[in-house]
Amino acid sequence: MKINEVIEYLNHKTLPCYQEDYDNAGFILGDTDQDLQGILITLDVTPEVVQEAIEGHFNLIVSHHPLIFGGLKRITTGSPTGRMVMQLIEHHVAVYAAHTNLDNLEWGVNGILAEKLGLTDCAILRPIEGVLRKMVTYVPTSHADKVRQVLFDCGAGCIGAYDSCSYNSEGVGTFRPMEGTHPYCGTVGSLHREAESRIEVIYEKRLEGRLVRRLREVHPYEEPAIDCIALANTYSKMGAGMMGRLSTSLTAAELLARVKQTLNLPVVRCSASAKQLEETLVRSVALCGGSGSFLIADAKRAGADIFLTADLKYHDFQMADSGIILADIGHYESEQFAKEIFYRLLSEKFSTFACQISKCGTGFVHYI
Repeated sequence: MKINEVIEYLNHKTLPCYQEDYDNAGFILGDTDQDLQGILITLDVTPEVVQEAIEGHFNLIVSHHPLIFGGLKRITTGSPTGRMVMQLIEHHVAVYAAHTNLDNLEWGVNGILAEKLGLTDCAILRPIEGVLRKMVTYVPTSHADKVRQVLFDCGAGCIGAYDSCSYNSEGVGTFRPMEGTHPYCGTVGSLHREAESRIEVIYEKRLEGRLVRRLREVHPYEEPAIDCIALANTYSKMGAGMMGRLSTSLTAAELLARVKQTLNLPVVRCSASAKQLEETLVRSVALCGGSGSFLIADAKRAGADIFLTADLKYHDFQMADSGIILADIGHYESEQFAKEIFYRLLSEKFSTFACQISKCGTGFVHYI
């Protein structure tokens, strides 16, 4: 089996098209035509991880954080990244990353963190915008069922937990075929009236190319009318952060003790005093793995009792008030379960190949 098969599978599952503009997720380095020998999973690509891959004969590293994040103008031994790139190329080790796209997936970094902390009734904290579109087409009523089913099969018509959603209305279309045409119905040079169905479906923008292509393939008209309309609606299954509830109320101190145990975290930076933590009951919990200060206002608007995230600055804590507690739970610690997500995806699909989580601890912050 080629590495390319793994890359195609990961792209299908983690959807790099949903990464943030500043990100560099996807296939980053290597030759996809190589035969797959083994997969090494990590949160960060470090010199220790690279050496582990070489010694263990893993020729594909799957990482959460990209090896090459910003522009890499020089590849030399003068920088740690340059040395790793040269070493990986020399030993034919490929690198793939799923970063902010994995953050934005409902079942991704925030979903698994919420699961580990025992949250229920979870929903995206800030749903992504600009994803949903509507397709409208007109088809002879005799072909409406076939065309509609093709659109559903391509992924259109999904709204929340419902699929096969469409709006349909009946009417009459008119057209006059001109010289050189080969109309499905009607006569060249004559005005024709045809009973038609108007079909409307919602879809993710990433599906548009395939939808249009398949619609043209099955539509009986030479020139089908196809309207692709941008929608202002947010997409509830994709976005930043997560909001959930505890099955029973806990004091903030009890919740943070659970967080520390679950994440193997020795210390939490917090906006509330120890006394306030003991006296405050929490039920609604907002969280964002990694750097999530940009979601503080969202967490407050959503009515969260506490917001768990990482990389909070001194003045970020000033945004807390009597209605919410802010807690910094560590960048590595809050994202560490991304490795489990990769392992689940890859070991179930490619069970005949070695798939291993790196033994190298890649957290860059130490608590002393």
